Amino acid sequence: MKYNRRDFIKTGGMVMLGSLAAPSFLGGIANAANDKAAGILFATNHFGVSENDMKRVLAAALEKGGDYADLFFEHSYRNSVSLQDGAVNRASSNIDFGMGVRVLSGDQTGYAYVESVTMDEMLKVARTAARIASGTGGKSPVNLTEKPLINNHYTVQIPWDVISVKEKTPYLQVINDRIFELDSRVMKVNASLGDTTSHILFCNSEGVMYYDYRPMVTLGAVCIMEQDGKIENSYAARAYRMGAEFLNDDIVETIAQEVVKKTSILFEAVKPKGGEMPVVMGAGGSGILLHEAIGHTFEADFNRKNVSIFSDQLHKKVCNEHINVVDDGTIPFNRGSVNIDDDGVEGQKTYIIKEGILTSYLHDRISAKHYGIPSTGNGRRESFRMMPIPRMRATYMEAGNVSEEDIISTVKKGIYAANFTNGQVQIGAGDFTFFVKDGYLIENGKLTQPIKDVNIIGNGPKALADITMVGNNYEMDNGTWTCGKDGQSCPVTCGMPSALVSKLTVGGES
Repeated sequence: MKYNRRDFIKTGGMVMLGSLAAPSFLGGIANAANDKAAGILFATNHFGVSENDMKRVLAAALEKGGDYADLFFEHSYRNSVSLQDGAVNRASSNIDFGMGVRVLSGDQTGYAYVESVTMDEMLKVARTAARIASGTGGKSPVNLTEKPLINNHYTVQIPWDVISVKEKTPYLQVINDRIFELDSRVMKVNASLGDTTSHILFCNSEGVMYYDYRPMVTLGAVCIMEQDGKIENSYAARAYRMGAEFLNDDIVETIAQEVVKKTSILFEAVKPKGGEMPVVMGAGGSGILLHEAIGHTFEADFNRKNVSIFSDQLHKKVCNEHINVVDDGTIPFNRGSVNIDDDGVEGQKTYIIKEGILTSYLHDRISAKHYGIPSTGNGRRESFRMMPIPRMRATYMEAGNVSEEDIISTVKKGIYAANFTNGQVQIGAGDFTFFVKDGYLIENGKLTQPIKDVNIIGNGPKALADITMVGNNYEMDNGTWTCGKDGQSCPVTCGMPSALVSKLTVGGES
């Protein structure tokens, strides 16, 4: 019989802001979530499968001559609670449960999944995947051995399982009230809190087996203001791989202050005149341009298929020697971090660009085999319904050696881009269009008039090559970034220091 820990865990009443704590009897649950020595035993009991069951399914997956097979079990539960019109008035929950089987044979990949874990169903999808990727390998699975987690990048103190909706609502109510307190022009606030807990069990025909307990939390607010009949809005949020210890008065105050500041400045903002000009990318959120316009072109599947403009640039200079670009899966509590990726490879820190040289693509198991190198731990998937593919984790540019003020002082006429929203990128050529929510004009080396609602148009590889100065003010944007690729979505983060792109096309007033 399957169980959900919510079935037997009961919590007390309302929690006051800043005082959230787990009852003492819950400590064992938090410790079990972080105790990797007992992880496989917990996981096999949780999913109701034995090691012999998994070996039997792996053997069926290799019946048609596959070279390799893996099993990916997932049990995820997601909760959300929302505030609108001054009251918490919406809550939802979702449970996802199932497993997928992947078979590799040469260049062929077979994949099938099922939303249950009965032996008959698992054998059925294993043989379906085997028929898709049939071959002459004839390999048999080896004995399974747990892959120990050397470092857990997202230990949990208070599991989300044990926190009731009533214990979450005060945080949304305080965000609402605080935003209204900060500015008399506030007319409406929308706020939301979401948490996810995922149990992941993975094994493959090479004998690797692991269990990963993956938490996630997002807290955000939209602020809508009115001034002289004019309405503006903005958004602020934070997202981490953390348990309910994330909730405290500091995070509430940070989000409230940030969203009010970002909204209020829009009343002073104008659209600048368009044209080609220097653009200073602000620290933090500008990393989304690094992620979208440049990062995707470094993912190994695009390079393996000769789609990326960087397909023939490995080990060559692609930008200024002061630039280092990293994709990192090991940052503590980071939204994009992975203890072990969905290919069974340990999360790691990968230098994509080192001192201006393209040193590595971002690899999953398939691309790593193609290039004859170890995987970089970038094999990620949205859920058990999908195969892993090369995906970014936390992508950022390391700090340079000049101040933001020095960078701005070199620009006679240009713009400073502070906050980005959506954009479009053509992966092959790297051409992009991004929407800048707000920023400033730069005139004679100074920030002057606030600006808003402008497009930045350019080419990712060229923009990278045109970065001439990098600031010493590196910042990670821990917002609710989610990356879409090939119909899959994965949580990511991005960051960078301030940087000067010598020329980009700015779409503004004619």
